[in-house]
Amino acid sequence: MKVVILSGGFGTRLSDYTNTIPKPMVQIGGKPIIWHIMKRYSYFKHKDFYLTLGYKGEVIKDYFINYKTLNSNFTIDLSNGNMVSHEGENIDWKVTLIDTGLNTMTGGRVKRIQKFIGNEPFMLTYGDGLANINLNSLLEFHKKHGKMVTVTAVRPHARFGELLIENNSVKSFMEKPQLNQGWINGGFFIIQPEFLELITNDKSILEREPLETAAKLGELMAFQHNGFWQCMDTKRDKDFLEDCWKNKNAKWAYYD
Repeated sequence: MKVVILSGGFGTRLSDYTNTIPKPMVQIGGKPIIWHIMKRYSYFKHKDFYLTLGYKGEVIKDYFINYKTLNSNFTIDLSNGNMVSHEGENIDWKVTLIDTGLNTMTGGRVKRIQKFIGNEPFMLTYGDGLANINLNSLLEFHKKHGKMVTVTAVRPHARFGELLIENNSVKSFMEKPQLNQGWINGGFFIIQPEFLELITNDKSILEREPLETAAKLGELMAFQHNGFWQCMDTKRDKDFLEDCWKNKNAKWAYYD
């Protein structure tokens, strides 16, 4: 299944880092956070990635163009430029990098890559959130309920947008209200292609009208994830994830 990762935002609350690089390239344990996200998907055999680029998208392009060189030892013959890699990690990902505009909103970015997705369901997440979610269980849940969209609902310590859930059905999707239940949008969506018709243009914010409409239609279901989840909105979040990695407590990187 194709995996779309939203990778084009400005990341203003992480400006100590994002003045020079886009948020998905901020490193945790010496690797960009987007690499950690992709590693999770690839473990579950989802290796066909579509990155929606915007702010400083050229940095992400350069990383993947030079991925093999950056992640292996190599010998280069300066007389002719020939290079031989040694002991590099064998990554078999396919990565499609798509410029979706500097100021395009999250929904607009998804709409812009419709031609790449085609008429098939796809996975979608943000380029700044890590979780130890079982993607096989998520996919099984989505197939079983037969609705248009599945969103992963999580319960973090911080407060974000709220999902009102009854019998796994999302009855209301509200971005950043006062919490009642404590369930929030954790990303890690599975989406049927017809959902894209609910997105109008570049100004569409995924978390507002499109998902709100899906909820009103009874077409938005919640996969409740009680395990590890952490976004990287602030330097404090970044430091927390870095500490997890250093202390061998990076739960998103373990698969047992």
